Amino acid sequence: MTQTQTETQTYGYTELPALMARMTGAEKHGPAATSTLDALWVLYDRVLRVSPGTADSPDRDRFLLSKGHGPMAYYAILAAKGFLDPATLVGFGSYDSPLGHHPDRTLVPGVEIGSGSLGHGLPLAVGSALGLRAQGLTDPAVWVLVGDAELDEGSNHEAIAFAGSYGLERLHTLVIDNSSSTYGLPGGIAARFKAAGWSTVTVDGRDHDALHAAYTRPHPGRPHAVVARVEPKN
Repeated sequence: MTQTQTETQTYGYTELPALMARMTGAEKHGPAATSTLDALWVLYDRVLRVSPGTADSPDRDRFLLSKGHGPMAYYAILAAKGFLDPATLVGFGSYDSPLGHHPDRTLVPGVEIGSGSLGHGLPLAVGSALGLRAQGLTDPAVWVLVGDAELDEGSNHEAIAFAGSYGLERLHTLVIDNSSSTYGLPGGIAARFKAAGWSTVTVDGRDHDALHAAYTRPHPGRPHAVVARVEPKN
């Protein structure tokens, strides 16, 4: 177990604001963090098959945070689920803290990728799902969280088209839609995925039961996209 990892206590949803409040370092992306809070919580609390004890297991589910700027909600949930010692949150963003303004997979237990540069996470998730399939590992699910503005990046359009064509059933994309996309998408975000052969559903990104139902909807033979709408970015 690493210095920043703990399995001695876990926390509930109502305690997440207090955990986030411990992170007092300078941060320019507060809305980017709070927009993901509910969607991430439901995913970690009710869906993902990964824990501090199984974080290195080949059979674990993988979660990739592509929306890596403003990771405070992500860090708070990792602390709530025992991946991080909550005391580590206090040093967020400082020179000697493992908790940077973008997550680093070499420093933070449970983090699958270093992220922050937009447009990278979904292609990496496609590669992860394809690699697991090639190894015959059919149980692990791959989840990636992207922001709606990231879909302006051409790399994501290529990843969406590839995943649909190859029927990457174990791939799931969670899109946080806070109306920050520059160009928008005719017919809405879900229409872009559906046109490429994905299963899609759009839900209220603050409704925990709706999120869980969307996450667990069957989608045989197709990758799955969940668009979680939250309040517009100010």
